[in-house]
Amino acid sequence: MIYDAAIIGTGPAGISAALNLKIHEKNFIWLGSRQLSEKISKAERISNYPGFFSVTGKELTDAFTQQISQMQIEITESMVNSVLPFDGHYALMAGENFYEAQTVILATGTAFTAALQQETDWLGKGVSYCATCDGGLYRDKTIAVICGNARFEHEARYLAELAKTVYFFPEYPNASDLSENTIKPSQKPAAVEGEQRVTGLRLKDGTLLPVDGVFCLRDSVTLSALLPNLQMQENHIAVDRRMATNLAGCFAAGDCTGRPYQYTKSVGEGNVAAHSAIEYLASL
Repeated sequence: MIYDAAIIGTGPAGISAALNLKIHEKNFIWLGSRQLSEKISKAERISNYPGFFSVTGKELTDAFTQQISQMQIEITESMVNSVLPFDGHYALMAGENFYEAQTVILATGTAFTAALQQETDWLGKGVSYCATCDGGLYRDKTIAVICGNARFEHEARYLAELAKTVYFFPEYPNASDLSENTIKPSQKPAAVEGEQRVTGLRLKDGTLLPVDGVFCLRDSVTLSALLPNLQMQENHIAVDRRMATNLAGCFAAGDCTGRPYQYTKSVGEGNVAAHSAIEYLASL
């Protein structure tokens, strides 16, 4: 099946885009977290959202969740690893699943976790964002696993079952102990190093850990790794007033397009991106 659209991200921009595509009866897939935006849910007080005076982040999130449910919109809970132009439309890899869509709306927010130095240089040559896709390649080998969220621990545990040794780098407090073959270095990772393939992970104190592969399990991947040839401007996605990127059929909305990082701005851009995608579909 080729969807009319694929939305990546479940923050305010993604929510707005999904609502508009649903109203226009488009066939779309929405990829992200069913918990929606952690940035919103943890907000203490929001005073500039029309219709919700001095609302807490949890209250606004509950309102979003209720509307999504009432409109019978489904969220496919998965992290997208890559998006590639494919025979006039787009192919998306999300874990071990593969999706196709005529248009893509990027509502990924801002990735506050910086990529490691040379991380994207070694993508596909020892660096992976998908445990289930590539884990089998590292059976009985030494790997590093960088885990950005506790919800990815099951993937890290799966990798520990396959590998001989795992250097585990959780980026959150109170991380679980995976297994006896897991080592938690005290220093944080800084750079991926290699020759023809990945050969090591450099730590911030200069220590080099010899590894065969590096798995980065995060809530989002860097935009340059997600969609090659996507034009950027000051570390944000370059868009026009239609929220169109430099790639035909690809639109972007929300924090990923730049400041101001405001919920109301994201909602408006999600609306525009959805309508631009609908216009693009009509032109095909």
